[in-house]
Amino acid sequence: MFHVEPFYDPATFTLTYVVFDPDSKDAVVIDSVLDYEPQSSTVSTASVEKVATFLEDNRLRIHWILETHAHADHLTATPWLKKRFGGRTAIGEGIREVQATFKTVFDMPPTFRTDGSQFDVLLADGQVIEAGTLKIKTISTPGHTPGCVSYLIGDAVFTGDALFIEDYGTGRCDFPRGSADALYTSIHEKLYALPDETRVFVGHDYLPGGRPLRVSTTIGRSKKENVQLRAATTREDFVALRNSRDATLAAPRLLWQSVQVNIDAGHLPAEHDNGVRYLRIPLNLKRPVDDDGTRRETRGS
Repeated sequence: MFHVEPFYDPATFTLTYVVFDPDSKDAVVIDSVLDYEPQSSTVSTASVEKVATFLEDNRLRIHWILETHAHADHLTATPWLKKRFGGRTAIGEGIREVQATFKTVFDMPPTFRTDGSQFDVLLADGQVIEAGTLKIKTISTPGHTPGCVSYLIGDAVFTGDALFIEDYGTGRCDFPRGSADALYTSIHEKLYALPDETRVFVGHDYLPGGRPLRVSTTIGRSKKENVQLRAATTREDFVALRNSRDATLAAPRLLWQSVQVNIDAGHLPAEHDNGVRYLRIPLNLKRPVDDDGTRRETRGS
């Protein structure tokens, strides 16, 4: 029998999970958080230190530090955990497509690798890895990003940003290479094919309507009650609803900071000669501007 211990980061609405066997002490960590304060551009470890304290207090042995995808709303603490506790890092093999896409977006240097080699292991759909007495099956669930995966451990599935609590719905699909059609297939054809009693542990809970935190639901309840995608929802209806809603959403608050770090397996940018690390933040303006910030007229548009 295994246990699931959730950790909630209210600043980013993110849920981190420690999944462990209390008898053998074997454990994995899913979707960790490195704190980032954008106004001062500082990182800290308060969130992940709570995870570390739990691991130490329970004398757990980390085998894997898993990511469901390259997150766009928080920095991962994977390198910090690996340095302190060991273990191997893994993410879905679709991270290669995400890296290639955002290498262009951020104009990353030619040396930035897009083969996923920043992670120890890239997981294929259906691949099973072991963490001592724990067995983890990878389910490819693209749509939110092309590299998203869910992890099935016993009667529990960890869905990242694919499927949320039924009163919130599903993940957004408007990031580069995202696809509402692909997300429909991921949820309706893959996750909803799991037994109804399967527990669903979500990657975020946004507390809709001010309700208390919930970290889990079930496949059966999702199929009946999910506000965006029930078992009876057609592909056409979901794609139309998802695309319409995504068109109204603002970019995540830490989008630019998070993605460039997370596609590099959580490694912070290298120090410059002055000892300072720098993030790349594009000026996302619709029309060209001069160096002084004034809008420049364009012809033929």
